[in-house]
Amino acid sequence: MSDLLRLERTGPGDAVARVTLTRPDVHNAFNASVIAELRATFAALAREGPTDLRAVVLAGAGPSFCAGADIDWMRAAMALDVEGNEQDAMAMAEMFETIDTCPVPVIARVQGAALGGGMGLCAVADIVIAEAGAKFGFTETRLGILPAVISPFVIAKIGESNARALFPGGRRFDAIRAQRIGLVHEVVEGEAALDAAVDTAITDILAAGPTAARGAKAIVREVRGLGHGASKWHTARVIARQRTSDEAQEGFRAFTEKRKPGWAPEDAE
Repeated sequence: MSDLLRLERTGPGDAVARVTLTRPDVHNAFNASVIAELRATFAALAREGPTDLRAVVLAGAGPSFCAGADIDWMRAAMALDVEGNEQDAMAMAEMFETIDTCPVPVIARVQGAALGGGMGLCAVADIVIAEAGAKFGFTETRLGILPAVISPFVIAKIGESNARALFPGGRRFDAIRAQRIGLVHEVVEGEAALDAAVDTAITDILAAGPTAARGAKAIVREVRGLGHGASKWHTARVIARQRTSDEAQEGFRAFTEKRKPGWAPEDAE
């Protein structure tokens, strides 16, 4: 798409979107243009139908996934007044929210550094697969700033206890600790294994019904703030609608006929 971002389509029917940050010389650090392009890209993807878009892979070209904020962008932000900084921060918050609400599962492919805003990208991804040598960190406080904009997404992912332990000091940590706190879901050795693990995650998603995969992701957000009574009625309505859908009928027929459903790729298990 540009020198900041690359969008490729793969998979059956080109239903898998691969969004890659392409600023390897600065470890795919954010600036205002990268933030705007990421938001616009994911907003456009969100408008695609269930059979047109079934999964998104978010990656970074070169040695790092995303090392946070670009130094030149940060320098420019330091010269802004409070109102200008609020607008700058709001643009980033809206970008993270757009990725977080992407209707299909988002897989983060993480290598090298995932720092600051790169941690925010991990937090808004549904599946995070990291190479064993990757380094993570909420490094903002070591620059005298805060992991503020990413905090709602990060705390939802790793919990308040881990955020309280990791936010203030800004120490970097390894992929094993990132997995232990729930930021990362799988750790593999080497980039070949990283690509293979991403492909396996895609295969799993493509084996699910297109609307079922979307609905399963959505329900996590939908029940987040509901009380027991409200969640009981909401989930009953959701499953009732899904059970009567054409997709569910096809899935049940395929199961009873011992065949793959129409949406599943040939190599699906």
